[in-house]
Amino acid sequence: MAKLGRTLLTVAAAAAAASAQQQQQQQPQDTTQQPEGLHALMMSAGKEYFGTATETDNFGDESYQAILAYQGEFGMITPENSQKWEVTEPRRNHFVYTNADAVSEKAQDNGHLLRCHTLTWHSQLPSFVSSGSWNTTTLTSVLTTHITNVMTHFKGQCYAWDVVNEALNEDGSYRESVFYEVLGDEYIPLSFKTAAEADPDAKLYYNDFNLETSSKKADGAERIVKLVQESGARIDGVGFQAHLIVGQTPSRQTLAALLSRFARLGVEVAWTELDIAHDFSSSSSNGSSTANATQLEQQAQDYVSVVGACLDEPKCVGVTVWQFTDKYSWVPSTFPGRGEPCLWTADYKKKPAYDAVSRLLREAAANNTGVTTTSTTALPSPSSSQGAGVTTRGGSRGGLLAGVVGLAVAMFVL
Repeated sequence: MAKLGRTLLTVAAAAAAASAQQQQQQQPQDTTQQPEGLHALMMSAGKEYFGTATETDNFGDESYQAILAYQGEFGMITPENSQKWEVTEPRRNHFVYTNADAVSEKAQDNGHLLRCHTLTWHSQLPSFVSSGSWNTTTLTSVLTTHITNVMTHFKGQCYAWDVVNEALNEDGSYRESVFYEVLGDEYIPLSFKTAAEADPDAKLYYNDFNLETSSKKADGAERIVKLVQESGARIDGVGFQAHLIVGQTPSRQTLAALLSRFARLGVEVAWTELDIAHDFSSSSSNGSSTANATQLEQQAQDYVSVVGACLDEPKCVGVTVWQFTDKYSWVPSTFPGRGEPCLWTADYKKKPAYDAVSRLLREAAANNTGVTTTSTTALPSPSSSQGAGVTTRGGSRGGLLAGVVGLAVAMFVL
């Protein structure tokens, strides 16, 4: 019997060793929860979202997608280009939604809200619009047909639409465009009226850049809000793009006052395209095209000023960055000499700006009445979910093996 017991012990030990080796091979490398991301913290601070722009040509980048898909990091996405007129209606009455649908599906798959962009804009128009010969009747028909078709296609999918985009010059006057030349400023309330009829549930925004740095342009934007309201049309929000420059970003107090000015008009406000670029052509860069530690710290302070201003204004609903990684930023190709405007580097390392915004939001969440924050989010990553399954199955195997070992020991004693 002792010989049989020793044999069973040997068999059990071998089985346990094999099982342990199998568990080690199947165990994921990282089963820890991801740290609480910007969106989770933003919501804990009482806001609706922290979002990012994205586009279909980013979808094949696995590292990018891993960050984008994590709901704790982003709760809203905006298509950079695929909903613009030249893409959705390249020829008159010929509508194409392939790329735009892909972004919308990505939002649904990831559990993100979708912020839709944009309908009436002077730029990225198909030639049939920008070069056509129009009168009031024909251009009104083209404009309303476009808005109605696009918004009907995405009805129920969009948290908000940028209905009219960048209608102003820097001095606050109306920008010359095919719409303004033919319809005057009436094209603006017309766009909002049409949008409200097409999707009564989507929030309708006016969206523009440099409102943060040009008081005359901000005056013009206020005039637009009042124009739409006085026409009887619905306007729900003003989007401040916030394409800014490191070291030239207004203070938190100044930005908060700007947001409050528009909130008093009865609309919500949001930062809709935030990035803060380094100006490498300036003397402080000494010819370098990579930010040094001092510049990175200044960038962090500037991001805190912008996000902090949203925290300070109750009607500021959220922040969207215009891409989260330098790898896909639009800035260097559009503004030579500027770059590295995002919260992540091109190789997906979080910058000091990310850490500073995270600290800011964590502090705001802790001070938000009735809100308790934790160091990790309840939203698991795919790898941690798989790890939980492996651990559970491993636990069952461990119990079985413990029984075998126990039986062997008992028989050995006998």
